[in-house]
Amino acid sequence: MSATSHSVDVAEVTTRYLLYGLLPSWFVPGLADWMMHRRTRIEETAGTKESLILSHCLKDVGGAPTLMMAEVGVPIALTLRYEINPLLLSVQLAGTAVHEATALWDVRTAVKSDREVKPVEQHIHSFLESLPFGALTALMCLHHDQVKSLLRGGRSDPDAWRFVPRRRPLSPGCLAGIGVAIGTCVLLPYGEELLRCARAGRGRRRAEKAAEKAAEKKAQMKAQMKAQMKAEKGD
Repeated sequence: MSATSHSVDVAEVTTRYLLYGLLPSWFVPGLADWMMHRRTRIEETAGTKESLILSHCLKDVGGAPTLMMAEVGVPIALTLRYEINPLLLSVQLAGTAVHEATALWDVRTAVKSDREVKPVEQHIHSFLESLPFGALTALMCLHHDQVKSLLRGGRSDPDAWRFVPRRRPLSPGCLAGIGVAIGTCVLLPYGEELLRCARAGRGRRRAEKAAEKAAEKKAQMKAQMKAQMKAEKGD
């Protein structure tokens, strides 16, 4: 079906949609999610466990970027630099699947903590979960030949399983703009959240250690008093 009498370059339109439509739309729910975390005082409830969402992280221990950002960020970075082929499609599919599983884990972690997860935040999460699927399906429609190659295991294609630099690379200015936007709208706010959670976690650990020392000191004083009373009775 044709929506206009003028010829349209579908590949060019889809690429522009991904770069200037879908990618920026990822920033809006991301910032909204960060605001919800801040309003519900994530640092005092779920803490770095939710902010990091890493299977090997200990409660209230920080120092790494969030897993979900890596699951989305790595495929985006590779797509900006390399041609779509079976290898890159496999990375994108794996990242999208793991991102969905991590999103479920994220909500479960938040719900099990004392942090209130309001319906509006769950609705924000639905956007964050669906955007990777939207981007991936658009790319698969745009590169249906590579999808067929992936289904065939990349046979008869020597470049199927290696990263091939883009034949028409994006300009340095475009890449710099995307990097600044991601840094400003994603890395900066969530980095601030992570630092806030880590700072609150250190404060809690100091308070717990102080309470433990006070309890030990109190126990020692009781033991000394008992020993003194026994000594006095013996006299």
